[in-house]
Amino acid sequence: MSREADNGTEVLNGLDLFVGGPIQHALSPDGFTSDLERTLKLVMETLREYGANIYSAHTVEHFGDRTAHYTPEQVAARDLRWMSKCDVFIPVLPVTEDGVLMRTDGTHVELGWATALGRPIVLITQQPIVESASHLLKGLHRVGDVQLLDVERFAQAPFLLVEHVLRATKRQREAVRSSVVLARA
Repeated sequence: MSREADNGTEVLNGLDLFVGGPIQHALSPDGFTSDLERTLKLVMETLREYGANIYSAHTVEHFGDRTAHYTPEQVAARDLRWMSKCDVFIPVLPVTEDGVLMRTDGTHVELGWATALGRPIVLITQQPIVESASHLLKGLHRVGDVQLLDVERFAQAPFLLVEHVLRATKRQREAVRSSVVLARA
């Protein structure tokens, strides 16, 4: 599927997508890591362009500028609520200049929630997954519905993310269509 072939920008209408990734460990005295911020903004802009509703701590917390305005209890409750409501979890796991996965404890907790709640995951990170990643992360696709999207491929062709989300929600969308057909019968 290509963007041109889709003939519309509403293919993700009605979908709630939770975009995650590091905040605390992406902050430096100079501010939020610029490459990661660009990637996260491109993820959210792409998904919104196609009609999705986005949940993102990065947006709410202004990429770390407002994180101190929230208690740990508020963040945990908010993010679990978002995970419970979302159709797909889309974490961005960046790799640092020295080739190590950036630390992001919260995102890894959210990956556990998504898997336990049966939420599809579209994981955006360097491919193949870096050696420094944990066995649990590398093996997550064996216990959850996980699709991998290379961060560089995504940056070059953002519509790939839309295709991954559509693939992740195919069964859900087919079930909705079937129920509409049955209701009309």
